[in-house]
Amino acid sequence: MITIPSILSPLRNYTFIILSVSFASCNTDNKTGNSNNTATESTSVPGNEFNTDNLRTITTTVINKNIRSIFQDKKGNYWFGTNGAGVYRYDGKMIRHFTAKDGLAGNQVQSIQEDQSGNIFFGTGGFGVSKFDGQNFTTLTTKENVQVSNGSARDWKTAPTDLWFYAGGGAFRYNGSSLVYLPLVNPGLNTINPQSSPYELSSYAVYSILQDKKGTIWFGTQARGVCRFDGQSFTWFTEKGLGGPAVLGLFEDSHGNIWFGNNGAGLFRYDGKTLTNFTAEKKLGNNEFSVAGKPGPGTLARIYSINEDKLGNLWIGTVDAGA
Repeated sequence: MITIPSILSPLRNYTFIILSVSFASCNTDNKTGNSNNTATESTSVPGNEFNTDNLRTITTTVINKNIRSIFQDKKGNYWFGTNGAGVYRYDGKMIRHFTAKDGLAGNQVQSIQEDQSGNIFFGTGGFGVSKFDGQNFTTLTTKENVQVSNGSARDWKTAPTDLWFYAGGGAFRYNGSSLVYLPLVNPGLNTINPQSSPYELSSYAVYSILQDKKGTIWFGTQARGVCRFDGQSFTWFTEKGLGGPAVLGLFEDSHGNIWFGNNGAGLFRYDGKTLTNFTAEKKLGNNEFSVAGKPGPGTLARIYSINEDKLGNLWIGTVDAGA
């Protein structure tokens, strides 16, 4: 069943404060001349696994400036995924650096998650997925490991312990033992997603994923807007400019509202009944980006991240206006 939500809603009284934020990294100049912000040569073990006991990786005091993802695991370790330099782990005392040489599927680390057993999972560029059990890295996105679904209801299901990852025409679901590629389809558009490979980019490619408090899964796509899967049926959101540019940010606030960050059309909110484009209503858009790719300093057109503080204030990470 495909449902399309109503989009008629009154204007809400939200105030947006745009701050210019600058971050300075510590010890960014390597005065010793050593490249200690990259992993050294490593020794691999057979198969797709890499044992850190056999690696000559070194600790570092420098973290790459281009941070793509941040995660704190159950042990209190902080993980910093970069845009092309692998991932860093900070345990409160030391910083350790891991790259593709150590077993990561790729050096662009887009997402970081943890399962119930304490294994750390990395979603990487090129739609790769790696698992780290504290000793070994295993690449899950290999021909032997990935199961390709035909879109059956048997495969499209959810469980609280499932982990979800980006894929070229849909998403990967990891159930604790196997990784299944699930192509997205929208019959409401009378189109077929021909994406049989999870590694080739299509308009259905998933760029952001959210599992809300009810267990519903939300997918932000390359060009098809947002897809919601409640375990039984799909709902697609494409109105008010949401479909077209990529949806890179998804967030559920303390009131249960779902927020969408669009790379061009701006900031959206779905309250369970209506879809609101705050960027358009507050006249903070940038039409020049959609037409010619031109930046728009001070605009709320390109949204990459959304979060909320303990006071209920929303923080919006933008391309053109800082935070």
